[in-house]
Parts: sequence; structure tokens; C-alpha cells
Amino acid sequence: MITTSNLPRIRALTEVRVREPQRIAAGWAVRRRRHLVGPDGRLLIVAADHPARGALGVRDDRQAMASRSEMLERLVTALSRPGVDGVLGTPDVLDDLLLLGALDDKIVIGSMNRGGLQGSVFEFDDRFTAYSVAEIAARGLDGGKMLTRICLDDPATPATLEASGRAVTELAGRGLMAMVEPFLSVRVEGRVRNLLDPESVVASIHIGSALGATSQHTWLKLPVVEDLARVMDATTLPTLLLGGDPSGRPDEMYAGWGAALDLPAVRGLVVGRALLFPPDGDVATAVDIAAGLVHRQPA
Repeated sequence: MITTSNLPRIRALTEVRVREPQRIAAGWAVRRRRHLVGPDGRLLIVAADHPARGALGVRDDRQAMASRSEMLERLVTALSRPGVDGVLGTPDVLDDLLLLGALDDKIVIGSMNRGGLQGSVFEFDDRFTAYSVAEIAARGLDGGKMLTRICLDDPATPATLEASGRAVTELAGRGLMAMVEPFLSVRVEGRVRNLLDPESVVASIHIGSALGATSQHTWLKLPVVEDLARVMDATTLPTLLLGGDPSGRPDEMYAGWGAALDLPAVRGLVVGRALLFPPDGDVATAVDIAAGLVHRQPA
């Protein structure tokens, strides 16, 4: 339930969009920006792009992210906490956060390909339906993220690989982060499943790392899996670990993140549902724990 003073501003967003839509472009033009990383070279990014693929569920609640006002409230809370470096999202969400004044001095990564809707027969057709590279640069965002699921049995995969490679090249040409999220994936009984065994993740790393004409600004977004030290030895690219669906115990999840963050290539976390919808509902505390792990702050 939303109870803070942000609620009136959230409710006013539609009125702003109706009467003053130009405020969005004007806001991006004057947003205060920061360097990509601070002295510790680490990042904690809050992810908010799941709803654009029709993926609204968290644990057993299939409609957990259905309320935009509640989601924005949770995002504003998360972004206000010390140690949170930025946010990953689609244009609708990021424009709302901009109007709410939540993006100054934050890293902002645009989510680019949301065409592979969850549960659809075309889920592997990950077309670039959200941010383009040109719009990321024009709005003054700090980079773009592309989901790159590789299914050896699906003919849509080559188009996804080509589009991701092109985006990596174009982002690098503008000096912007290209965040590649590769998976080897299969379809089982009509549902897409990402293969999370070490060998499959290693293969996805090698494929994803080679996309584009340069790796100068490429970062990877990878899952926490077994034998992670061996898995991460597959790359020298800076890597942010994803939170995934928070189905386990929070203390076990935090312990796994803490151990993973000791690996040289791992430079932080990109987490959405696990921080925005913790089991006890306390977003601030969940975010503070993650920030402490990423930036090595004492508990």
C-alpha cells in the first residue's frame, strides 16, 4: 500500500502528460548526470523493465507489478537510498521517474528490446520495440540494455543476434554502455526456459561478448549460477549480476550475492523484483542490504 507523500505527485503524472508533455523532453535535457562508476568501480542498478514484456509476477502473485502507482512508489524509495547508482527501464517508466525528480545524479539505462512477450509463441523474437540508440543518446541516457536469448532451435535467434550486435556497435560509437544479457534458452512444453547450468552460461557469455564491432563499452548482465568462479573466468568484461525471480529465502539470496561480488569481473548488481518486492515489503531495508554488499559498506 502506498502511504508516502509521493502519491499526489504520482497521481498528477497523467495531467502533466495531457497538458505539458513537453516537460519530458525538457527534463531529460537538464537532468544532472554523473560518471558511470565511482571510485570503487561498482554499480547497483534497480531494474524496472519486466512489465513491458507482460511479466508482472513476483513469487506467487501474478499481478504484483500491475499497479503503476505502487511500482513507481517503490522505485522512488529505492532510488532515494544511499548506494543506489541508477535504474534500468523502458521509456514509459523512466519518463515517469524523470517527472518525479528521481533521476538526477543517477545512471539511467534504457531497455531496448521488449518484443519477446512472456508466454507468446514469438517470445524468442526479441525485437527492439523500446529505446533506440539514437533516442538513448538524444535523451542523455547512460547506456542501453539488450536481452539476447539464444535458442538453437528457433529461427528468430539470428535476427536478435544481429540487432544486438548492431546496438552494441552504435552505443560504443557514442561512448555509451552496451549492457548485454545473454542466455542459452529452450522451449519446454510451450514455455521458454533459460539454461542456467554453468556450461550453458559460459557458452552464452562467449556468444554475447563477441557481439558488435567493438567491446570497448560492453558490460554483461548475467545470472548467479553454480560454480560461478569458473563461469566468470569466461570473460574479462565487467559484469553485473541479475537478481532473478526472488523465490528463495532473502538471507540465502544476499549471501549468494556477497560471495559472487568477490569475483574480479563482477562489478555489481542489476536487481528488480527482489528489491522492489521483498517478502516483508520493506523496500528501503532490502535496498540498503544490497547497497552494502555492492559498495562494501559495513552493516
